[in-house]
Amino acid sequence: MQTRWAAQVDLDGPLPEHPRPQLVRDLPWVNLNGRWDYAFMASNGRPGGWDGTIVVPFSPETLLSGVERQLQADEWLWYRRTGIAAPQPPDGGRVLLHFGAVDQSCTVWVNGVEVGRHTGGYLPFTVDVTEQLASAGEPVETIEVRVRDLSETAPHARGKQRLDRGTIWYTAQSGIWQTVWLEAVPSPWIEELVVTPDVAGGRFEVTAHTSDGEVHRRIVVPDEPRGWTPDDPHLHWFDVEVGADTVRTYGGLREFGVSPDRRVTLNGAVFPQVGVLDQGYWPESLMTPPTDEAMVHDIATMKELGFTLLRKHAKVEPLRWYFHCDRLGMLVWQDVVNGGGRYRDLTTFRPARHPFWVPDRWHRLFGRSDAAGRAAFREEVRRTVRLLRNSPSVVVWTPFNEGWGQFDANAVAREVKRLDPTRLVNHVSGWIDQGGGDIRSFHNYLRPFRLRRRPGDRRVHALTEYGGYSLRVEGHDWSDREHGYRHLETSDELAAAFVRLHEEEIVPAVRDGLAATVYTQLSDVEDELNGLLTWDREVLKIPAQVVREVTSRLRRSFLHA
Repeated sequence: MQTRWAAQVDLDGPLPEHPRPQLVRDLPWVNLNGRWDYAFMASNGRPGGWDGTIVVPFSPETLLSGVERQLQADEWLWYRRTGIAAPQPPDGGRVLLHFGAVDQSCTVWVNGVEVGRHTGGYLPFTVDVTEQLASAGEPVETIEVRVRDLSETAPHARGKQRLDRGTIWYTAQSGIWQTVWLEAVPSPWIEELVVTPDVAGGRFEVTAHTSDGEVHRRIVVPDEPRGWTPDDPHLHWFDVEVGADTVRTYGGLREFGVSPDRRVTLNGAVFPQVGVLDQGYWPESLMTPPTDEAMVHDIATMKELGFTLLRKHAKVEPLRWYFHCDRLGMLVWQDVVNGGGRYRDLTTFRPARHPFWVPDRWHRLFGRSDAAGRAAFREEVRRTVRLLRNSPSVVVWTPFNEGWGQFDANAVAREVKRLDPTRLVNHVSGWIDQGGGDIRSFHNYLRPFRLRRRPGDRRVHALTEYGGYSLRVEGHDWSDREHGYRHLETSDELAAAFVRLHEEEIVPAVRDGLAATVYTQLSDVEDELNGLLTWDREVLKIPAQVVREVTSRLRRSFLHA
């Protein structure tokens, strides 16, 4: 199975767009996507030869990579790229090598010299390679990357991936899966920006962190300040200059809050949170969107159907995905990618049928007895917030989901709030609730939904997963197995069930105080046939007008409850 965008991919230069829209320089950069040598190895030693070529940034497990082989937990994957012309930096400047994401752990060499190591399969990293270059503007003789991915055999963050895929678990992928690029920068250079909107003042507070450890703060006042909302997603573009470095960035004038009746507000007014769960997987390329246009399609299609938010589930997307949400006007509830031990029956399966409470300081019970794994997760929480906090569309941070590797959720929620006090925190999605954060979250698939409030609980109440109705569409189904929470035989039956679910359960719950909804899900993925779209994105299973009527009624109910 492939999407229509697979045929549009230039295998010699896929995903050519600038990968970091909020930090762009008017200096040379070189996109390294394309054909690299690769080799699978049974040990970590350098390969004596190469197995062939792989198309970066598509994981070796994918069709678009040209390899279609799964990296096992006892193997190493090597990459090599030669003959690259490095960009020319300004006098005294540097050349940086950026990786959007490499799953899971990697070591990088340039011209035979080790230049960096990184662990964290969903987050970017950068190494300064200036000293390893023969001279600026000359070809780089060799870039090599060695990758190890232990998948579910270790506690690191892995999201929905599993080597023994099936039902809600997807094919484990590995290696380089986001853009690789070289960039020329002055020295020192701006490493990170923090752009905080001040809606009342019609301005932005900007903090620039530079490579030499300096911190610079300034106020940016647009000539004509204009608020950002999904209905009017206006972005203010501006330059930030520190010393010899100038970067182009943008911000949106918006602020999120909670109304007296515990609903989510945007710029002081209640804004309907009508969402859909978004896994972000593609049949030909798994976690890597095949093209920029493919990313836009999913966001724009859900917006056209009347949804106001996407819950990005157990994945961090390439930064261009968030840019498209910012410019198109789609709110994002962002999960932190979960890890820990394997699914535990007591803490991850049973609460779906029989809700109960257990303290998540009992780490072993939640598959989190490894202290190093817990520390690594908390560092990835911090890095995820730092990576995405400038995106105007991000509304909510969700550290934990359904007890997967959950631990000390209240403490983690407090840390997230310290890092970013401008957004809401859903400390656990679904279960097991510890009473913290700004949101009380429910998942509901197996019984009729009725909102039940705890006395004195002043948090926002959100139904962050529900529905999951499945329908097989012949010719557009990837698997001969089917996972969903209720099977329907025809599009008409699915449409009727979708309407009835919202009329009888969801709209009444909104009247009772429910403040956000997230329907499962945007598209089918492998065995999961419960998407509004088929996995190839060719068939919308419910007539668009029916979906729009339901989402329109939901939006009205949020505003008039």
